[in-house]
Amino acid sequence: MAQAANLGFPRIGARRELKTALEAHWTGARSAEDLAAEGAALRARHWRIQQEAGISSIPSNDFSFYDQMLDMTALLGAVPERFAAIEGDLARYFAMARGAKDAPAMEMTKWFDTNYHFIVPEFTAGQRFALSSRKPVAEFLEARALGIHTRPVLIGPVTWLSLGKAKSEGLEPLSLLEAVLPVYEELLRQLAEAGADWVQIDEPILATDLNEAQRAALTAAYARLSKAGPKILLASYFGGLGDALDLVFSLPAAGVHLDLVRAPEQLGPALEKAGDKLLSLGLIDGRNVWRADLAAALQQAREAARKLGGERIQIAPSCSLLHVPVDLAAETELDPELKTWLAFAIQKLAEVSTLTRALNGEEVSGALAENARAVASRRVSPRIHDPAVKSRAAAVKPEDLRRGSPYAARRALQTQRLNLPRFPTTTIGSFPQTAEVRRARADHRKGLLSDQGYADFLRAETEACIRRQEALGLDMLVHGEFERNDMVEYFGEQLSGFAFTRMAWVQSYGSRCVKPPLIFGDVARPAPMTVEWSRIAQSLTERPMKGMLTGPVTILQWSFVRDDQPRSETCRQIALAIRDEVADLEAAGLPAIQIDEPALREGLPLRRADWEAYLAWAVESFRLSASPVRDDTQIHTHMCYAEFGDIMPAVAAMDADVISIETSRSDMELLSAFEDFAYPNEIGPGVWDIHSPRVPSEAEMRALMRKAAEAIPADRLWVNPDCGLKTRGWPEVEAALGHLVATARKLRAEA
Repeated sequence: MAQAANLGFPRIGARRELKTALEAHWTGARSAEDLAAEGAALRARHWRIQQEAGISSIPSNDFSFYDQMLDMTALLGAVPERFAAIEGDLARYFAMARGAKDAPAMEMTKWFDTNYHFIVPEFTAGQRFALSSRKPVAEFLEARALGIHTRPVLIGPVTWLSLGKAKSEGLEPLSLLEAVLPVYEELLRQLAEAGADWVQIDEPILATDLNEAQRAALTAAYARLSKAGPKILLASYFGGLGDALDLVFSLPAAGVHLDLVRAPEQLGPALEKAGDKLLSLGLIDGRNVWRADLAAALQQAREAARKLGGERIQIAPSCSLLHVPVDLAAETELDPELKTWLAFAIQKLAEVSTLTRALNGEEVSGALAENARAVASRRVSPRIHDPAVKSRAAAVKPEDLRRGSPYAARRALQTQRLNLPRFPTTTIGSFPQTAEVRRARADHRKGLLSDQGYADFLRAETEACIRRQEALGLDMLVHGEFERNDMVEYFGEQLSGFAFTRMAWVQSYGSRCVKPPLIFGDVARPAPMTVEWSRIAQSLTERPMKGMLTGPVTILQWSFVRDDQPRSETCRQIALAIRDEVADLEAAGLPAIQIDEPALREGLPLRRADWEAYLAWAVESFRLSASPVRDDTQIHTHMCYAEFGDIMPAVAAMDADVISIETSRSDMELLSAFEDFAYPNEIGPGVWDIHSPRVPSEAEMRALMRKAAEAIPADRLWVNPDCGLKTRGWPEVEAALGHLVATARKLRAEA
């Protein structure tokens, strides 16, 4: 009989219980014991949900208080020296993620091509590793005490090393494999002694272009790990195995998981190579929220069962369900027809169970018929298609993608209009969303605060924010975005073709959760979205004000996107909507407009062969959105937590007048890509890591800017934080921005 399996479950809780507990612990309102109890309650609830859904292979150790990669780093004893003096395992763990007084946080970047962020391991020459945590064993035993036999999940050694960063010159992280493997072996032995018969080892690096060192490392690692303890299910996801398929099936793992949503074409070759291995078929999309076509998935499952026999088949999501919301049942206000097209984590478990039961010959005809009706309804619904939108997108001309003049000519006109000093200071957009701001928004939504009362509140907050910026001495201001709930959701709520939810939260990093909009149809802008608040803000100050927009690629990447047309087509539709907003902001008197694209690098396909096509339409979409303005209107963009080296031609082709980037966590390391490429436009390297509660000193900021000036001509440098300030508090914001402005003034004096 085939088995129903899962690779991972969302850890935040259906009502963001983990977020609440974490933030209470960080402020001192909840003890470590309270936090541990909340974690245990969430794990127990999630295991039972999966058991009741009919999942027989249930994961454990997929829970984390911050990030699964950070968990692996702590477990292997790979704690950077600067955190060694921090007492207590939990305090040290959170300091690694968030920073401490004298210890900056470890670097954070995107997990492959998702919007989930992981904490990057750090490696030094001669580094030693030791089993420093029994978390996987403890959580396996915890589940067993509840009567639930689980399959522990580990990040594989080759992925963990490949995604880390060497801090010693000339060090190749994979050279540390021989030092790391004994720790994995000891952990697997302990899991076997605890009663685990299978362990899931995730190696998503297999979905990328492997080099020879990685191939050799995989061969060496699994030759040893396969003998160390339980049977190994080697799991890859986010794409196909490609030319690594032969390698994977030659490894002595007892089972292999395939992502058949992203790469359905690999099933046939995998069945030919499977030998005596168990195959886990990732047939339910773990990355998106649309219901599966169970009839089509069942055909694939039956093909596999005919070849291998049902007992060697598992039915599973394509990847961990970490990337989708918890429960569709919580969406009591969602449009009823749209709701029938959706499946969140709990509903996806039901899809896995239905497919497995159907494959095993059980009676599920009612569920399959209901699924077929929903899939057909979505396919033919007139709500999805707007001929006017499609016609406009098809009519875009090459001249619609270009600014009026080259950057050098634009810069002269912008310098004259803006009259900014050298090393101009600005922020990335948002300012603190205080408890008062969140309460006013909630009261307005509930009808407890009138439209006029809410508008008066927002105007007062906006004016107060502008006065604070003026008092601090910032050169280019922003309005603070107090009317916005989220940088993507806010726009999704105002664009046609989008729907939004109340409880569909997804973890982005740590306690940070987002509620991605649903793009279900053709996209257009029925009315201006940000113009009125931007116009009001500019009227309150003599200093230049930036209009703040989220770019088309980021709106696409950070939404749950329709899967019935190419993503490039949806992105072009969004770009045209943003283009209209850009034109209206300029007409309202805004001298600068920032179009944030932090997700442009994130959307890069995992295989290099697919890069050119993606970058072509992604850059075209940005240029389409940014190009309708006059030469003297300054276009900014912002990107964060990404490696830019391989895509610098595309970043330059965006032709933004100013780009701000994250560089504080990487100690200005990311600027080397801009230096090597000789990036021609202006750059704002972030000097304050806003994802940490730590306030950097003026001396630290000045040192970072001096490093930046070694790579980029000083007359093209801006001084700014590395991201928006929404999650920070006013005391730390004012302190850090005070240091930032003082840094800029000293740099001007030295020039």
